[in-house]
Amino acid sequence: MGYVGTMAVEFFVSDGELLVNEMAPRPHNSGHYTLDACVTDQFEEQVRALAGLPLGEPTLLSPVAMVNLLGDLWARGEPRWGRALADPRVKLHLYGKKEPRPGRKMGHLTVLAASPGEALEAAQAAKGRLKN
Repeated sequence: MGYVGTMAVEFFVSDGELLVNEMAPRPHNSGHYTLDACVTDQFEEQVRALAGLPLGEPTLLSPVAMVNLLGDLWARGEPRWGRALADPRVKLHLYGKKEPRPGRKMGHLTVLAASPGEALEAAQAAKGRLKN
């Protein structure tokens, strides 16, 4: 393909079958967890690749889970950020979009923990606490 830079391939599992959903020749929201959980995140890797610099170390530092925050969360007003952030492991990332709409990705939460299951449980619980 001759492509230089970060490329995301998004997969889903459906009825036990692995399916490719999307190929994106750029940093992608599926990899936003790298901001908190990797030595070098996907955005820095993209800059390094395009600038012809040595690539960074992409090693995962800890098990992590990421949950998307969709515009639906704003249906009854501003989400309860303090409730989610009461767990000090929770990291909040908002994308600066002005208008929340149902299904629109407005941000995400990430949680680093001792195991993937623990991270996912904590991330889902934090998201659940956001609702008004």
